Parts: sequence; structure tokens; C-alpha cells
Amino acid sequence: MEQVGAENDAEPVAGPDPELAATMGFSGFGKKARTFDFNAMFEQTRRTAVERSRKILEEREKKAAEKEEELESRCEGIDSSAASLRPVVKTSSKDSSGSESDDSSDEEPIGPPLPPQGSVEDSDDELIGPPLPPGYKGSDEEDDEDNILEEDEDPVKKIPDSHEITLHHGTKTVSALGLDPSGARLITGGYDYDVRFWDFAGMDASLQAFRSLQPCECHQIKSLQYSSTGDVILVVAGNSQAKVLDRDGFPVMECVKGDQYIVDMANTKGHTAMLNSGCWHPKIKEEFLTCSNDGTVRTWDVTNDKKHKGVFKPRSAQGKRVIPTSCTYSRDGKLIAAGCQDGSIQIWDRNMNVHTKFHCRQAHAPGSDTSCLTFSYDGTVLASRGGDDTLKTWDIRKFKTPLNSVVGIPSFFPMTDCCFSPDDKLLVTGTSVKKGVGNGKLLFFERETFKKVYEIDVTDASVVRCLWHPKLNQIMVGTGNGLAKVYYDPFKSQRGAKLCVVKTKRKERQAETLTQDYIITPHALPMFREPRQRSTRKQLEKDRLDPMKSHKPEPPVAGPGRGGRVGTHGGTLSSYIVKNIALDKTDDSNPREAILRHAKEAEESPYWVAPAYSKTQPKAVFAEVESDEDETDDKPEWKKRKI
Repeated sequence: MEQVGAENDAEPVAGPDPELAATMGFSGFGKKARTFDFNAMFEQTRRTAVERSRKILEEREKKAAEKEEELESRCEGIDSSAASLRPVVKTSSKDSSGSESDDSSDEEPIGPPLPPQGSVEDSDDELIGPPLPPGYKGSDEEDDEDNILEEDEDPVKKIPDSHEITLHHGTKTVSALGLDPSGARLITGGYDYDVRFWDFAGMDASLQAFRSLQPCECHQIKSLQYSSTGDVILVVAGNSQAKVLDRDGFPVMECVKGDQYIVDMANTKGHTAMLNSGCWHPKIKEEFLTCSNDGTVRTWDVTNDKKHKGVFKPRSAQGKRVIPTSCTYSRDGKLIAAGCQDGSIQIWDRNMNVHTKFHCRQAHAPGSDTSCLTFSYDGTVLASRGGDDTLKTWDIRKFKTPLNSVVGIPSFFPMTDCCFSPDDKLLVTGTSVKKGVGNGKLLFFERETFKKVYEIDVTDASVVRCLWHPKLNQIMVGTGNGLAKVYYDPFKSQRGAKLCVVKTKRKERQAETLTQDYIITPHALPMFREPRQRSTRKQLEKDRLDPMKSHKPEPPVAGPGRGGRVGTHGGTLSSYIVKNIALDKTDDSNPREAILRHAKEAEESPYWVAPAYSKTQPKAVFAEVESDEDETDDKPEWKKRKI
């Protein structure tokens, strides 16, 4: 390629062209442009690449061969040293001198160094044999590894209970807890009808809720749950209509109410009695489930609020209607389970609502409310929390007898629940206590043996709700005295409560305390509704730019007054009214004179009584007093005595 370029550069230019010189005034264009042979360039590049790759392969093979030789030499040295270790104790002086001469003859010793010679007792204490290979660990290190493995296998070590924060919901029972899938927001509902929203990332150490509302007016909140995507919230209260709210608490959908005068509940469009429980479908984000005292379990679609999607009717052994007190989906969403007041647990296929697929008639004591049903994360075990103070686990394939059962766990609330740990090895539930008797506890049981392995003293009230979030690895607890507690560990837990405890309390801005209170008119026509306030800070900045709203009022005038403003002697409104408006200079000590002051005006221009009797009123005749003519003449006519 270089030769080609050189030849092109050295190629002389042809002689001057006479025609070009005669026509254009110059004899030529100088040297010709360089030309390149691309085929030759590509061929040269290919050869260079082949040579480089061949050299790299040779170097790799050489290094691999050297490593193999080193390994073989090490193995031979280990074998020879092992063979020489056998006669260590009974070696003669000749053998030792011979070995010394052999060693001295060689410049470098081959194999590992010989062990020090000594008595049998010394040899027991010291290490005999070649040095240990790099992968070998002593018994102490093995014990340490075993301890680490035991800690990993011990589920109690994974319980995050080293730290806690307390959220004050109110003064009444916290009967519902909900946490979105990402773990950013917590919602609490209680017997005080309130639903409070807590944002872990937005809260500081004061731990205040950023929103509080009453979605169902005067009805206790039974259940709260975020959907699988976390964009909407299911609210189940003591009325017959479940509601769906968005993340900020604004209504999205409300279920329709059914006709209570229809006998067959399958023919009504919705529930006709108080709701007991509800939950979202784990896979389909638009579908949710509710159960009610009307004896039905219904599925709904968020996009259709006119009618339910499906109806499931629990029945007793005699075929009579029974009331479902709790309901849930299986982890894959294919099964629907309901716990009933007759003590039974009935399970349907989601697509077949006529007959139950599995059922256990005597799961709990008849007449007690089964307060919670939940499936394990692997979907093979169903846990039930009964109103008969029991906690049981079931294999639905063998639904006649429970796998494990624990009795004597008090439950006073119809929504006392239970949940599985994220690793599916523990089952958690709370205990109820009477006021002033003891402390409510959170109990942890092994799933396989149902042995109580741990407990947490929560507070001096009942533990109603418990929730163990798998992503955060934090435990949320709702209590009977209006508290919501969050248990976490700084090392084992993620985000959640760890975000807000590190923030200092913000100073309350004065402008926020003086903001206008809006009058909420939810049932007003759209044209009369005020636009909802999205952000207080943005609204304050907007009001600051408005000259009318940001006008500073003038202070009260002190002294006699100036600038056309009346001065007041006192700074209060009452003193101003007394001194300027309500000050009456007339003397009303004689009421008769005060009334007769208006007599002349009333006589000249009557307005109230006289015009009504102008045609029927007789004329007054007065008698003149003759004794004192002067006084009589001077007196007006109304002072004369009437006959």
C-alpha cells in the first residue's frame, strides 16, 4: 500500500498543453490527486488482525501450560512429603545425614519444608504434614459458618422489632390498615369513621397524617386495602355500599345498593345489608370482592358501578342462608374463600358460583364470627382466625381436619386478623384484652409446628390489625386505643418508617395557620362547587401576587384621628360602638314626655292607625274648662278633657 502511494506521488505530470495555455492562460493543474487501493488496504488489515489473534492465543496456551505444570509439581511434592512423613519418629542418623547431604547438593529444595523434629508430645501439639490447602478451614471457622447458617434459618432473627414509631389515629379503635404495594403510603381507618393517610417520605418526626376524611359519613370502617397497582383504595364500612377512592382520597366509584324486598339475593344489583369485609383481586386490578349480612359474597368491577359482577351464596348443611363474616381471594385469584357465622369455611371456584369446590362445616365454633382468612404466599395453606379464640391452618385438599391449631387467643373484635411472614415460616396474630386488665400482644407462631416462638408487648389495649409488608420488612399494628404502631429494624428493614424518623420537625409557618377555611359542599351543583385545592404552597404563592388578598389591613388609629379616619379612645370594637354609634344624647327619664314629643307629627300626618279608621272613627268632642280661660286658650286641643 505504501509503495502504491509512493509511486502515485512520484508520478510526473505530463508536459504543458499548448491548447490549454492558449485557451485559459495557464499550462496545467499541477500534480495529480493521490489514489488509494482499498482492496490492498483491507487485505493488509486482515493479515494484521490474524497475526495479533494468533499471538494472543499462543500466550494464553503458554500460560495455561505453565499453570498445569505448577499444579502437577505441587501434587508431586505433596505426595512425596506424605510418604516421607511415615518414618518421622523412627529415623536414623544415617538417613538424616544422607538427606542433609542430598539437600545440600541441590540448590533449591523441592516440595514443602520438612516439619520440625521433636518428641512425640511436641508432635501432637504442632502441625504435622504439609501446609493446609487454601480452601481448607478449621473447625472454629466451620462453627462460625454453622452459626451464620443457623441465624439465616432461624425465622425469629428476621423479625424487625428493634425500633418502633407510633402514629396517633384518634381515640377509638383502629379497625383497618392498608399499605400500598410499594410501601410509600399507609392508610388507617377506625371506629371514629375517619380514614387517615400517612406518607412515609413526606412525614417528618412529628408523624402527622397529610389527609383525613370520612368517606362513609357515620359508618365504622371495616376494611381498607390498596389495589395490586396501588392507584385505588377499597373502603368497606358499616353501610351496604363499598367505595373506591384514588390515592389522594377522592371518590372513584361507589357500589350500587340492592333491593331489600327481593327474596332471592342473586336478583338484586348490590348488597342490601351491612358489609363485613372486602379485598382486591391479586391479579386483576379492576376486580374486588365484598361480603355482607345479606348472606352473599359479591364480586365487582371498578368500571361498572351499576351492578355486581358475580354472586356467591353460602349455605348451611340444611341449605339455609348463612352470613359470611370474612372473605378473601387465593394467591393466584382462582379461588374465593368465605368464613361464615355457622363456623364453616366455604371455597368456590371464581368462575363457578353454584356449588362450593371445598368446604369445612365445623372449622370453628357455630355462632362465632370468623374474623380473618388468609392464604400463605405459596398458596398451599389457608389460615383462619376464629371468634372462638382460636387460630388454625388448613390444607384445602384435606379440608376435614386442620393442620395445626392454637386455642386461648382472645379476640373481641370482628376484624381481628392474622398474616404470614414474607418468608412464609411464621404466622402472626394479635390478642384482645379488656380495659385495664393487661397488655395486648402480637404473637408469632411457626407455621409447621405452631409453636409460639416470639411475642411483642404492644400497648395496654387490644391488638386488632396486623400487617407485615414483604418489601419493607416492617410490621404495622392497629390497636384498640386509636394507635397505629410500625415496628422496623434499621438493618433488616427498607424505607418506610426509616425515612421519616431521620427528619427533624419542621417549624410551622404562620402563613399556613392563617389560610382560609373552605366550606365543603359535596352535594352542590358543579357550577357552585369550589375547585379543590391541590397544593397549599402554590395557592399561597398565587394569593401573594393578588393585590387584594395580599393587602395589609391598616392598624387602628390611636388618638384623636387622622387622614379622615375617626379616632377611638379604646382599641376594641365595643368601645368604638359605644362612643360613636350607640351614643344617645336624649334624656328619657320622663317616658310620657318622650311619647308626647311625637304627638303633633302623628296628628298632622297619621300613618299607622288613623288611616284605617278614617271613615268609621267618630269625631272627638272636648269640653272646654270655663274657670281658667287663659289657660284653656293657651292649651292645645289634645290637652282638653274628653267627654
